[in-house]
Amino acid sequence: MLRVKDLVAFYGASQALFGMEFAVDAGEVVTLMGRNGMGKTTTVNAVMGLLAARSGSVEFEGSRVDALPAFRIARLGLGLVPEGRQIFPNLSVRENLVAAAANRTARQNPWTLARVFDFFPRLGERQRNMGNQLSGGEQQMLAIGRALMTNPKLLILDEATEGLAPLIRQEIWSCLDRLKREGQAILVIDKNVAALVGLANRHYIVEKGRVVWTGTSQALARDSALQHRYLGV
Repeated sequence: MLRVKDLVAFYGASQALFGMEFAVDAGEVVTLMGRNGMGKTTTVNAVMGLLAARSGSVEFEGSRVDALPAFRIARLGLGLVPEGRQIFPNLSVRENLVAAAANRTARQNPWTLARVFDFFPRLGERQRNMGNQLSGGEQQMLAIGRALMTNPKLLILDEATEGLAPLIRQEIWSCLDRLKREGQAILVIDKNVAALVGLANRHYIVEKGRVVWTGTSQALARDSALQHRYLGV
């Protein structure tokens, strides 16, 4: 579904990506993991067309998309839950969701307001509240719901549980597991190894703008030295 090959990107004169390569297939949950500042969010921005790549390629469903503007990439079926949530603070929960609603690929059983509220009952209870009246966990649920309302083929979550209370974090992981069981392809950027090895099919570890390891959850779980080297604080 998504193929990123030899991706190179800069911020001004500073190189941030040094040949990033990874792939996500239909129905898979894949992670990008690594310490802060290693290029994970930069990679997401380059994939979504928010940062121009200097070289390399991004293919989605067999077609190059790295030269397209961000809005056209999104319309192809990539849904982003950005770092920091970035919901509309002066719109209600319902308005945040309706603003993003689309089913451009004529998906069967599409995501609707009713389905999002069933998936996240707390959002249904607070649907008339403004975005800035929600807790951090509720804002993250809203950001995920907003992305789902675009009916994405691939859902990308950047720092899915950062700064959330443990109970809310577990609720988010449970929701992602439900999406996986429904066949939703997901790319997750997060640091919670324990949760991710139980959720994802494959993992890519990023160090200084390039992939330094890739493998299964089983391989990652049993290699404590690898976790300490690339993921430990």
